[in-house]
Amino acid sequence: MPPPEHPLISIINVQDIQHHSEPINMVMDYYSISLKRNFNGKFSYGQSEYDFDEGLMYFIAPNQVFKIEHSEDELKRLQGWLLLIHPDFFWNTGLSKTIKQYDFFHYAVNEALFLSDKEERVMNGIIENIQQEYHNNIDKFSQSIIVSQIETLLNYSERFYQRQFITRKIPNHKILDTLEHTLNNYFKSDDLITKGLPTVQYISDALNISPNYLSNLLKSLTGQSTQQHIHDKLISEAKQKLSISNQSISEISYQLGFEHSQSFSKLFKAKTHLSPLEFRKSFN
Repeated sequence: MPPPEHPLISIINVQDIQHHSEPINMVMDYYSISLKRNFNGKFSYGQSEYDFDEGLMYFIAPNQVFKIEHSEDELKRLQGWLLLIHPDFFWNTGLSKTIKQYDFFHYAVNEALFLSDKEERVMNGIIENIQQEYHNNIDKFSQSIIVSQIETLLNYSERFYQRQFITRKIPNHKILDTLEHTLNNYFKSDDLITKGLPTVQYISDALNISPNYLSNLLKSLTGQSTQQHIHDKLISEAKQKLSISNQSISEISYQLGFEHSQSFSKLFKAKTHLSPLEFRKSFN
């Protein structure tokens, strides 16, 4: 990528990126908001493949694992922009807290945002405003002006995603949001170490739905059972720890609720076809 014009925020023309056709595994320590046209490759975010059916925009939070696969010919047709923002840019602003409330940064939302021509012009206009501001001489107003533009971009994205949920008739998406929220809270708590992985019964109780009904609902929405969602969350957390920390495999398996690291390694390999050590080496 070309060097940034600002130390904590950058807007990049997709056509200026030097691509290569090999599959890429990545973890970035900044927010990425992107609008790309003519993208026909495969993009995996967490354990799910991103759906680009008619979609133009996608959103990645810091320290999230993703993978890109595309051919050389596909790269030549790519158009659009990439907005990269380090979390430190939001320091001491309201957006530093509220940005975590935007669900489209989460693994649970694995559908790209599609835009009408009018909506795309709105997004492009906001990006032009941000670009114009950070091209100017930096002063005490620059950060607040750019942050307000980013917040506007996110609010429009939220509006357009809500429209997308309605027009594409995605039923029960609130169940998926609640499931993701429940799993996130559990994996952040001490329960993971003291009680091990959450059970299907625990998840269904938290969602106030019977275990059988929940699994049937999830299978109809995502093709996966409740147990598979729990395992996917586990693998996503494991990938993050393996890629951004120097902890041993035993330490990571203990933090993820496994009494024996062999059990963790066996499940990880069954899900990813790589041992935890092999996955870690792929990032080095």
